[in-house]
Amino acid sequence: MSIRKVARTLVAREQAEGDGARVRRAIGTSELSNLSPFLMLDHFNVAPPAGFPDHPHRGFQTVTYMLSGSLVHQDFAGNTGHLNPGYLQWMTAGRGIVHAEMPKTPCTGMQLWVNLPKRLKMVEPAYQDLKAENVPQCKVDDVGSVVKVIAGEAFGVKGGVTTRIPIMYLDITVKKGQVVDIDVQGGWNGFAYIMNGSGTIGASRVDQYTISVLEDATDDAKLAFEANNHEDLKCVFVAGEPINEPVAQHGPFVMNTRQELLDALTDYRSGKNGFEKALGWKSEIGRGIGLA
Repeated sequence: MSIRKVARTLVAREQAEGDGARVRRAIGTSELSNLSPFLMLDHFNVAPPAGFPDHPHRGFQTVTYMLSGSLVHQDFAGNTGHLNPGYLQWMTAGRGIVHAEMPKTPCTGMQLWVNLPKRLKMVEPAYQDLKAENVPQCKVDDVGSVVKVIAGEAFGVKGGVTTRIPIMYLDITVKKGQVVDIDVQGGWNGFAYIMNGSGTIGASRVDQYTISVLEDATDDAKLAFEANNHEDLKCVFVAGEPINEPVAQHGPFVMNTRQELLDALTDYRSGKNGFEKALGWKSEIGRGIGLA
């Protein structure tokens, strides 16, 4: 099998987001606007009373992976949930969701936006939730390197969620001085984001808060993750099949054409075509209720 390499490495810069929250945005910037099928990647850090109060989505999926603390979720259909360390929520916004995400305690995590092809943009909203203990994982050496398989397959272990388009999502911990090789599908776009530590990925130097974007490759290949000799390397690795359709985006609405974006805005403001429950709805958690 051939070796996959890194095309470029960028630093995720910190910026304001939501209501008083801070994020390091790795995808969805002027340097890396998107990487089909991925639209945005935020490494968030938020504490009460800041957060992400009521806001809509249409046409894509949000994937929230908690690293520390506790986050509460609530939407206009009456769905609620508490995301604790190691928990994952894979939300398909589809034709429309309005929700809030507010911290119960200071917390950090990753949020990834995954696009949907035109044929799936108006599906009914849906959730897949994984508790930390239910995320499949495999030990890949004798010193404690671990790969958690959230989506896709690695080392013969299948992920805990079913995806609407082909995607691999891994949480990788490489113990200091060790190397972990990951098989990557040919033709897929992919990236690694470093949460902690330093080392090399695909022979390219990486440090905390950097994102490494894979070079294009048509053949299946191995990608090497190597930690330095002084500290462990912890990252998420995500890869997926490109959608190869036009992308029209305005904030939390992602469609294929400008007219579809205008329709989404009209539907949201008038409470139609998936946003019927949006009119007059206000979350409790967005007003600080239920967070004590």
